[in-house]
This record gives sequence, C-alpha cells and structure tokens, in this order.
Amino acid sequence: MSKWSRRRGAQPIPLLIRIMAGLGLLLLLIPLAGLLLAAPWSNLAELLTDEDTLEAVRVSLIVSVSAAILSTLFGVPIAFVLARANFPGKSLLRTVVTVPLVLPPVVTGVAMLYGFGRRGLIGRTLGLELPFTTVGAVLAATIVAMPFLVLSVEGALRNTDPRFEQMAASLGARPLARWLTVTLPMIRPSILAGMVLAWARALGEFGATITFAGNLPGVTQTLPLKISLAFEQKPEQALALSLLMLAVALAVLVALRDRWVPRR
Repeated sequence: MSKWSRRRGAQPIPLLIRIMAGLGLLLLLIPLAGLLLAAPWSNLAELLTDEDTLEAVRVSLIVSVSAAILSTLFGVPIAFVLARANFPGKSLLRTVVTVPLVLPPVVTGVAMLYGFGRRGLIGRTLGLELPFTTVGAVLAATIVAMPFLVLSVEGALRNTDPRFEQMAASLGARPLARWLTVTLPMIRPSILAGMVLAWARALGEFGATITFAGNLPGVTQTLPLKISLAFEQKPEQALALSLLMLAVALAVLVALRDRWVPRR
C-alpha cells in the first residue's frame, strides 16, 4: 500500500492531485524562501533596533493592541446578538459586520473619510478630526479586524450547550448575569483566539490606515507602512521588517493551530 494511504481511513490520492498539490505548495513557499535568502542576516539586529524602526514598532503595538481591545468590547456583544437573537434584518447585520473581510482596505479607508472625516457624516456633525491621528489609525484597524473576532465568537456561541444557561435561569440568574457568569466562561478560548486574530490583522493593516490616517512617523506610521516606505529608500530595512512580520504571523498560526487543525 502506498505511504500516501497507509493511515487508517485514508483514501488513495491520484497522482495528478498530488502533482497539483505540490505545485500549489511551491507557489506558496517560493516567496518565503526568496525572503529568507535575501534577508540581511549579518546586520539584522542593527536594522531592527534602528530608532525609526522602534518608533514604528511602538505605534504598531499601540494601534494593534487598542484595536484588539475595542474589537473585543464591541465584537463579543455583536456575536452574541447574531448567534442568539432572531429579528428582521439579521442577515443584513451579518453582512455589514463581515463586509470588511471582502472589501479592499483602501475602499474601507475612503469610506471612513466620508464617515469620520472632518467633512464626513459624523465628523461634520460632531466636529471630530480623526484623520491623520493615532486614534484614526486605531479606528481603521478596529474596523478591519473586528469581523475576525465576531466570526470566531459567533461560531463558538452556536456550539455551546444552552442547558447550562437554562439551568442558571432556573436558579434565578438574570440575563446579564447568565451572560457574564455562564456564557462568557464557556467561550473564553474562542474569545482569546478571536482577540489574537484581531490583533494580528490590525498589526498587518495597511490600506485603510494609509488612506484614512496617513503615514506620519511617530503618529500613524505602523510597521506595514514603514516597510512600504523603506522598500524605496532602504531595501535591507524593508527585508528585516518583513522578516519580523513573518515571524509574528508564524507565531500566531502556531499558537492557534489546534483551533483549525484538531489533533489526531
């Protein structure tokens, strides 16, 4: 028996499918290999500890952590409503929540200018000046990152056993108390996973941020924006920062691997 089908329950894989899978893997691996081979390993530490780089790291951490927190504060209640409530327009609400997943980030940034800009819907009404500020960068990152948390938590809520909440209700627990003491503890792993996903997405955000908040060093210039600028001026620094972002992405995937790939 072929080694491709030795595992119990495994089905034989046709040669053509194996070849296509191998070509697909090469398509994914070649850019990573090129990045690793071109990386300036000899002066990597120096490039990553450059003053401008550290400033971009600081802004990135502020923006991504703040976005993850805001995504959690607003995303968990949204997920609860989508998973448990029935009301007219629920499908529309889910579409609004998930549209940033498929909308080009630069389009999100343009929409934010007309929504939160000085002459936008909210900015004009409340006199807000969010564009080209750190708060604006946080807002942009939150909008593109929140759907990841909402989908993660909504899926977990749909798979929880409602009998525990019903038992708490029979003991006299109010709805908010049941949500805080029963529901949230049951879905804590999914909330944490969603927070990590939202943080990683916010850390890598580019299009919405540069469109709405600009690329101001020390204010809105995050690591992806720094990489874009450095690629034209200091290619070695761009490579070093790309390696840093790759390491973060791999760390997130390894940390959450059991969420999508169950152990056998």
